[in-house]
Amino acid sequence: MLDTRELGRRPGSQREVTRTVPAPADLGIEVLRVSEGSPVELDLRLEAVMEGVLVTGTATAALEGECVRCLEPITDDLSATFQELFVYDDHGTPEEDDEVSTLEDDLLDLEPLLRDAVVLALPFQPLCEDDCPGLCIECGARLADDPEHGHEAAIDPRWAGLTELQQHPEASE
Repeated sequence: MLDTRELGRRPGSQREVTRTVPAPADLGIEVLRVSEGSPVELDLRLEAVMEGVLVTGTATAALEGECVRCLEPITDDLSATFQELFVYDDHGTPEEDDEVSTLEDDLLDLEPLLRDAVVLALPFQPLCEDDCPGLCIECGARLADDPEHGHEAAIDPRWAGLTELQQHPEASE
C-alpha cells in the first residue's frame, strides 16, 4: 500500500517515489519467477489528476527459473514498466466495474499492478541460450554438453524378424 495524502488532490501536483518492497508470492509463471520475499525496486511517479492518481513506474527484480528446452537453471534481471489510473473512492465510479483501480482512503494497492506488469514482461518460453538444442528425446542427455550425441536408428518392430536373419545368415539355410 502506498499513501497518496502528501500528493493532495490538486490536479497537476506530482511526486517521485523510490521503494524497495518484498516480492509477493507467485510472482511469475511456472518456469520463471521472482522469488517470494526477494527485493523488487520500484521507481514511481504519482500525478494527481481530476479523477484520481496516475501512477507511472518501473519495477526491477531478479528472476530465477529453468530453460524450457534443457531444464538448466536460469537467472536474469527484469525491468517492467507500468501505468495505471487509480480513481478516488468517493468519485462515484460504478461498483460493478472491475477494470477500474480505486484508491481506498487515499491508499493505493500496487500488488495487482505489479503482478500484471511483471508477468506480461516475462518471456513466454525462457531459454538458457537463444540456440539451446534441448535434451535428447531418447535418453534425456543435454545436447549442448555433447553436440555429437546420437543413437542408432530405431528398428521398426515389423522388420525385426528380417534383422534377425541378417545377423544370423546360417539360420536361413
